[in-house]
Order: sequence, then structure tokens, then C-alpha cells
Amino acid sequence: MLDGMVESGPLSGLIAAALKRERARTGYSISELARRAEVSKSTVSQLEAGAGNPSVETLWALSTALGIPFSRLVDPPMPRTRLVRRGEAPAVPSGRADYTAALLSSGASGARRDIYLIEAEPGDQRESAPHPEGTVEHVVLVSGRASVGPADSPSELSPGDYLCYPGDEPHVFRALDPGTSAVLVSEA
Repeated sequence: MLDGMVESGPLSGLIAAALKRERARTGYSISELARRAEVSKSTVSQLEAGAGNPSVETLWALSTALGIPFSRLVDPPMPRTRLVRRGEAPAVPSGRADYTAALLSSGASGARRDIYLIEAEPGDQRESAPHPEGTVEHVVLVSGRASVGPADSPSELSPGDYLCYPGDEPHVFRALDPGTSAVLVSEA
């Protein structure tokens, strides 16, 4: 990762192929997708070419504009059995907080469920815009402490605590202790 962005490499290739596929599925031009996602046309072009360094915010904006889960932009095809060791999952950092989301598993075709490992450090909170209507997020805190949930009423979590909240409303994740990690399940 460089400066809170995705490095070029295998993840850039996955993003490029997924953007081309999903943009073709919707029939959007590059300009239309850029307009709907509120990102520059050159950013979409660069990402489809396997270049550029998208932040998690850019990828969320694109996935929302395409009406797909975030995971479709970063997850490779799944084998029948899949072992993901810590540090091996495609990880995308926030451009605004010390927060990284590593996709562990995406829902099967037709299912809208993704599982992420979140790693965060104290400092700025990760503020998430609403995801598609009907999205629900589930968080189990693994280590540290965090303030998580709806932007207007987050809950403080300790290891082992579980929280479920609407992901289709503004929500936050703020690490309160160093080495905070959580498992997040997003479903729609």
C-alpha cells in the first residue's frame, strides 16, 4: 500500500477487470459511471487500465454507482476450499483514517454478503456513506476497543462484543486502542 492507496499489481488487475465487466453489464459509459460515482472520468479510465491508486472511498463510490457489493471489485474467483492467512487478503486502506478493510469472502453469485477483516489504529474515524438500501452490517470486535455503528449513535465495543446496525445509513468505525481489529459482515 502506498499513501493509503492500492498498489498496482494483482489487485489492480482484479479491479480493472471487474470495473470493465460491471460497467458493461450496466451499459454505463466511463463518463456516466464517473458522474454517478462522483469521481473523475480519468480515475475510472485509469482504474480500468489497471493503473491508478484507488482509495477505499473511491471503490465504495464506484460499487455503489454500479449497484454491486464492494467485494465484486476486489475479490478473485473463489475455489471450493479457501484458506486466507492474515495479510494475504486483498486489502484497501481508507484515504481518511488509519483503517484497512481486507476482503475475506464475498457472497456467492446472487447473494449479497461479504466478510472483511478490519484493522484500525486510534486517530480519525472511518466515516462510511450509506451503502445500497437494505444493507445491514454485523461487527464482532476481535481486539482493542472501538466506537462503531450509526454515525449519530455509535456503540463502544470490547473484544467479543457483537453489533448489528443499518449499513444503508451513515456509519462510523473509530479505533480507541492500538491494534484494534474486527470482523465485519456486510449483507443486503
